[in-house]
Parts: sequence; C-alpha cells; structure tokens
Amino acid sequence: MMTRLFVKASIIAGFLILSFMVNSADLASRQSALKSIQAQINQQQNSLKDTAKQREKLINLLKSDEQAIAKAAQKVNQSQASLAAINTKLRELDKQQAELASLKSSQQETLSKQLSSAYLAGNHDYTKMMLNQQNPATVERMLAYYQFLNDARIKAIKQLKQTSIDLDKVKQQQVTSQQKLNALVLEQKKQAQLLSKEQDQRKQTLTQLQRTLSSKGAELEQLQIEEASLKRIIQQAMVTAQANPTMDGLANLRGKLKWPTKGRMSKRFGSSRSGQIVWKGSVLAAPEGQNIHAVASGKVIYADWLRGFGMVLVIDHGKGYMSLYGHAQTLLKQPGDMVKSGDSIALVGSSGGQSEPGLYFEIRNKGKAVDPAYYCR
Repeated sequence: MMTRLFVKASIIAGFLILSFMVNSADLASRQSALKSIQAQINQQQNSLKDTAKQREKLINLLKSDEQAIAKAAQKVNQSQASLAAINTKLRELDKQQAELASLKSSQQETLSKQLSSAYLAGNHDYTKMMLNQQNPATVERMLAYYQFLNDARIKAIKQLKQTSIDLDKVKQQQVTSQQKLNALVLEQKKQAQLLSKEQDQRKQTLTQLQRTLSSKGAELEQLQIEEASLKRIIQQAMVTAQANPTMDGLANLRGKLKWPTKGRMSKRFGSSRSGQIVWKGSVLAAPEGQNIHAVASGKVIYADWLRGFGMVLVIDHGKGYMSLYGHAQTLLKQPGDMVKSGDSIALVGSSGGQSEPGLYFEIRNKGKAVDPAYYCR
C-alpha cells in the first residue's frame, strides 16, 4: 500500500517538475521575444530620432542654399538693371552722335560757302576801297558789311570747333559705356554660373530632404511646424505694424487690387493641404525670376527666409492689413522700406523646398488669413 502511494507521489512530482520546466522555458522564450521587440522599438525610436536630426540638418542646409541663391539672383537682377541702363545710355549717345555729326556737316558746309563767297569777292577789296578813297558813306557801309561777314565766319568757326569737341566727348563716352557694358556682360555670366551652381546644390539637398519626408505622418508634422513658424512671424509682424504710422489699409480696395504676379492659380485659399491643414493663401505658378509686385502701398516689416515658405516678404498696409509673399527666389526690399502699389519687391522662385517655381500669396486682416481672391481682381 505504501509502495503504491510512493509511486503515485513520484509520478505526480515528476509531472509537476516537467510542467514547471516547460513553463519556465516558455517564460524564458517570451521574455526573450519581448526583449527582442523592445530592442526593435528602441532601434526604431533611435532611427526616428536620427531621421529627425538629419531632417533638421537638411532644412538648415536648404536654408543656406536658398539664401545663397537669393544673393546670387539679386546680383544677377542688379547687373541686368545696370545693363539696361547702359544700353539706354548708349542709345542716347548714338542719337547725340548722329545729331552732332549732322550739325558738324551743316556747319562745315555753311563755313565753306562763306569762305567761297569771300574768295570770289576778292581778298583785297577792303584795301582797294581804302586806297581809292571811295565815298565815305559807301566806305562805312562796306566796312559794316565786311565786319558782318567776318563776325559770321568767326562765329561759324567757333561753333564748328565746339561741335567737334562735343562730338569727340560723346564718342569717348560711347567707348567708356561700351567697355562697362562688356565688363558687365562678363560679370553677369559669372553670376549666372554661380546661380546655376547654387541651384544644383539646392536640388541635391532637396532630394535628401524629401527622402526623410516619405511618410504622410512626417509630411504632416513638417507642415504643422511650418504653419507654427508662419504664425509666429505674423504675430511678430503685427507687433511691428502697431508701431507704424497709420495707413489706409485694404478695405476700400476690395476687388480692385491686381495680383502680385502673372501666373496660373495652382492652390486656392481654403483648399485642403494635408489632413486638417488647409491653404491660408493662394499659390500662383509662374516662371522663375519673374517680378513680384506690391499689391498696395505700405511698409516692409519682414524680409527673410522662413521654414517651409522660403524667402518671405511681409508688407504692412495699415489698419490691421498685411500682405505676404513667399517662395521668392530673392527679395528686392528690406524691412523699413516704403513701397508703392506696383513696385517690384521680389522675384518668383521655388524657395522653401518647392519643386516648381511659383508665388505663395496671403492677405491677412488683424492676423487672420482672408481669401486674396476677394481683394484681387
């Protein structure tokens, strides 16, 4: 009896030990799996952190690239303006040269006729007249006549001399202007090459940046950061605007303003951008380098690079109204500058990480974005 009980107890104990060993092995296996998953999670978190750091570095690099492009584009724009001014000056000088050459020819012809008349009249008429003791009245008239002819010849000679001097001066100005023009053309080529080089560098940076934004979540996060940056700038601009003298605002210009540049409307105010984020302005697709004009008179209160919007310029129009111009290639005005309606303030570009050139345009009233289409015809 005791033997059977002992055997039974041994069997039960064996099962318990085996069960414990199985459970221990299963627990160890699950613990190992959990550690593996945690390691993967940590690896993913570290990878995300690394990606975020890489993205920030690329955004800073993009900022540097686009600021370099803006600087180069501004020099190209300035040299183009200088070229246009010199070409205008050369056209004016060409016109002056033609007029002076024609005048010189006319003066030479007049002097030639006067000298021919004097020769035909005889070089010794005055002497003969005095020796022959002609009538005093006749002598007086002849003296006056000869004096008149002599004065006319002297005047013609002086005029011809001055015309020749003026013509030589104009020719020298033409040579100088042409030399400046040639130098500017060479300088512009260098600037254009530098601009092209900076644009190639930007493309590489932008390609790397877009790889870090491959997921919708990352893109949405980026847009939220950009929107927050813009909101902060607008708030700062509003504070600056309060210190400006009172201007007329845009309320009376509703429906009368011209769009800041010619282009196709690619994004409309209020349309969906990503998730719950909508467009707070309009995007006009336009050629790179095309002029951007101020929609109304005002004071520039911001002109700098802004994350997501590139080279941005903000104008205060008074009474809480502001207009904002983004994605510019370069800015032609600085904070504090007063501008008039239609003034060139920037050039169309693709800054802010855009793949295509265009203008991002906003109108705000007391900090709130309003549809630009209500104000621009």
